[in-house]
Amino acid sequence: MTAPGEHLVDWLRDAYAMEKQAEVMLKAQSGRLEHYPELRARIDQHIEETRSQQDLLGGRLEALDSSPSAIKDISARMSAFMQGLGGMAVSDEVVKGGMSGYVFEHVEIAAYTALIAAAEAAGDEETRRVCELILPQEVAMAKWLLDHLPDTVTKFVTRSAGGRDDAKR
Repeated sequence: MTAPGEHLVDWLRDAYAMEKQAEVMLKAQSGRLEHYPELRARIDQHIEETRSQQDLLGGRLEALDSSPSAIKDISARMSAFMQGLGGMAVSDEVVKGGMSGYVFEHVEIAAYTALIAAAEAAGDEETRRVCELILPQEVAMAKWLLDHLPDTVTKFVTRSAGGRDDAKR
């Protein structure tokens, strides 16, 4: 039998690794976005939010006498690295990056929604509070990406149709 607090700690470790993965992916994407300054600025803002989220999650793990999982952290970073390499090879990187970013934000939304419920079940008000601080940031990023995807696609297809070098990123 597993106590709610044990699941909570395990899922906090998952969330921490997820945020490490997000940071690697976002930094790689931002570093390649040369011709989409508004998108790059929003990604850079979210990188700062992501680092803050890592600090909050790390603090909760420490308070619960735990620490991030090295194996999960390494796996997440490798996954992000491979995803970044894959993005470099496609001709429509900016569009696929926007779509995959939107999907990833929803994975994060689901994770924090589950963590809030798990924290409530475990009676951990501070972890609930932390996750309730993080969740709106993920929702806002997902909304921003969705709201700006049509403009990004329009810019991309217009530039691409003109054979411009600035279409991809």
